[in-house]
Amino acid sequence: MRVNWKLLVIVLLWMLPAHAQVSSTQVQALVEALRLAAPQTGTENDGLYTDWQIKPDNIPRWSRLCIGQEMTPAQFEANDQKAREVLGCVMEDVLKEEYPNSGNSEEVAIRRAAAWWMTGDPNQYNSGQTAEYTQKVLRFYQQQK
Repeated sequence: MRVNWKLLVIVLLWMLPAHAQVSSTQVQALVEALRLAAPQTGTENDGLYTDWQIKPDNIPRWSRLCIGQEMTPAQFEANDQKAREVLGCVMEDVLKEEYPNSGNSEEVAIRRAAAWWMTGDPNQYNSGQTAEYTQKVLRFYQQQK
């Protein structure tokens, strides 16, 4: 039996998950929108870090994956440039994942990424208080672009 290698390669490539092209401008706008939309707890030492209100458990893992250097929450908070670099890396991956899940709608992809950021579940983008938050992130995102 002869195998048509070209056809096999085409079929295999077609089966791979599609990842949308995401520009650095989009990622930077999303990172800034998440910062602007971050809930303010009104508590000085609320256990969250940076203007993005990040849970401390995420910081060492994200920094190790994105910049190859595990940062403590204090180091992360003290270095806005590194924080933006790490968050850009994380959110670029999320946004690339959410574009196809949104039917390639930029607005829905941004809202899904914001829901992931807030709840860990992008499917919550249009539910209850999460919907309000994702709309807020979308408005800030649109202002940044």
